[in-house]
Amino acid sequence: MARIMDERAVERALERMAREIVELGHPIEALGLIGIQRRGVELAERLADEIGRAEGTRPHTGSLDITLYRDDLMAIGPRPVVGETRLPPSGIDGRVVVIVDDVCFTGRTVRAALDELADFGRPDRIYLCVLIDRGGRELPIQPDIVGRKVDVPEGQRVDVQVPELDDALAVSVGPARTEDA
Repeated sequence: MARIMDERAVERALERMAREIVELGHPIEALGLIGIQRRGVELAERLADEIGRAEGTRPHTGSLDITLYRDDLMAIGPRPVVGETRLPPSGIDGRVVVIVDDVCFTGRTVRAALDELADFGRPDRIYLCVLIDRGGRELPIQPDIVGRKVDVPEGQRVDVQVPELDDALAVSVGPARTEDA
């Protein structure tokens, strides 16, 4: 795997992304940053912390596990591991939701997240914020806020590491694992 962003590069991208979220013009109190399990959750928490430092008010956060909303659920096996979905305490009705994910590729993960959110309510507005946009969409879904756009050749994958799960904060590109193909 070739490292394309070290810890400081990821931190700078997250600082800029947090400013862009604030610049959307919505009151911090109306925002809910909801990360997609796994690494999107940790990135959403980091973005909320950064907004809190800069603005004096930290937006609510939450998490989505899209496992049961995937369009390839049958392909992942008979016993999928389902993680936690946790919405902000005030819910999502009438709020501004920022879906946070680590990598945007085909758009299918985001579609599943939108489907799951619809089961919990109707936000006033939904934005998509991703650390890495690697292109390759199969659905007409585009992120509103991007940390870095990366052209990744076919057969390659992007790995985002976060300290909470990987003991590092970095982004790497390398060959796809056989289960990714």
